[in-house]
Amino acid sequence: MNFRWPSAPNNEAVKLTLVALAASVATLSAVELFRLAQARQRREELGRRARKDVYGLEDGNPPDDDQSALDVVENAARALDDFLQAKAGNTTYDEGLIREQLSRNYSFFGEEAMNKVRKGRVVVVGCGGVGSWAAVMLVRSGVSSLRLIDFDMVTLSSLNRHAVAELADVGTPKVLACKKFFERVAPWAEIDARQELWQPGEHGETLLDGDVDWVIDAIDNITTKVELLKYCRKRGIKVFASMGAGAKCDPTRVQISDISNTYEDPLARSVRRGLRQDGITDGIPVVYSTEVPGDVKLLPLPENEVNKGSVHELGPFDNFRVRILPVLGPLPSIFGLHIATYIICELAGKPILNPLANRNRKKLYEKLLRDLTAREAKIAGNSGISERLTIDESDIAFIFEDLHRGRTIVPPHLIPQRPLLSRWDVTKPLSVENCVVLAQEDIKRLDAAGGRGVDVPEWSNATPGEVVTAIVDKRIEEARAWLRAVVS
Repeated sequence: MNFRWPSAPNNEAVKLTLVALAASVATLSAVELFRLAQARQRREELGRRARKDVYGLEDGNPPDDDQSALDVVENAARALDDFLQAKAGNTTYDEGLIREQLSRNYSFFGEEAMNKVRKGRVVVVGCGGVGSWAAVMLVRSGVSSLRLIDFDMVTLSSLNRHAVAELADVGTPKVLACKKFFERVAPWAEIDARQELWQPGEHGETLLDGDVDWVIDAIDNITTKVELLKYCRKRGIKVFASMGAGAKCDPTRVQISDISNTYEDPLARSVRRGLRQDGITDGIPVVYSTEVPGDVKLLPLPENEVNKGSVHELGPFDNFRVRILPVLGPLPSIFGLHIATYIICELAGKPILNPLANRNRKKLYEKLLRDLTAREAKIAGNSGISERLTIDESDIAFIFEDLHRGRTIVPPHLIPQRPLLSRWDVTKPLSVENCVVLAQEDIKRLDAAGGRGVDVPEWSNATPGEVVTAIVDKRIEEARAWLRAVVS
């Protein structure tokens, strides 16, 4: 196939630029010039080999015909399509090109580790927003054998979060959209696309047969997800699970941990409950978000779906029917990239041994709880241990981290050297709503006002009492919204 290259633009700006560049090059040392010449020669050689292997161009010199750059790109795309169709798994892609494409990964991991990555075999179950991003980065990182399993089609609404789908893919299977793109990125990779629904049983076993290194669970159906995790766990197949990326917006709360250490994620809670029924409590790495569920709700079920009767396809919140869950596009990609990074490091033999949680302050929460217990005992007039508190350590973490952002309620909201928790109003029971973060100095002011924050005339930094009261009122509303979300 012949290609036409656009002729170089001929104007004064380009000429001046070229003169400036020539003057700059002239100042380089002889050694540097020699190095640049070697690099240029290698790039040209790689370019000729790429055009020969991928586009079928024998001559590395561009044609002289005048043609727009857009035509060049379109012709290249058609040539690549022809190449991929002719490939059919038989054409050998040049090893030198592969190593050049993966050169940054080789530099990071080294020869031996990258050999392990390239021999990795991964099954991705669910090729939507999370699964497609995990899969595409596995391919880009050198994993040469992927099996993609998903029964669903690409829709217009998929395009806000899918890694590779485009308008032309709408109405086609997600696995085929992925396969088509992956073969453009890594023609040497073996992509096994299965447009099927994974279910436990003989057929489910067939979909996971072979020497599989890792299975990625990117399923959004709770029942199927739990069954897949049980299947892999019982058979010793390494599996990494994605929890709920829907209705989330804070990328700083996304983290990796064992399934047993997850919190604030309704989907993870449901999965843990399902696994415990079979005696599985840990041993499954997951990506999840510690973001507290907010006001984003599932959209109403269309009338035609209601008329069909009972529908049990659950979303990431317990006991919901099949309804559209709002998804902010970047969040599923972040989940997928977490998964890909973890598995690539595992395959390379350089695992992430102790993923650091975003909130790894268990000792701090324990201390806050002890100090609050002692304060409550003092308020109750007990010299010994007070009655059991109505809030626990997880509530302490929420109050301190989420509600009060790890800072005092008194402007300018400093991070206290010794943070303390206290009731805002001693006349009301201790609760998530009636608990604030204060510094030692402000605790004394609160006590001097009889334990009622609204009666403190002035806080530290000469902050008027009504200013702090307004802040607390706003935090109380946030706490109530959180409690409503948890209960629902």
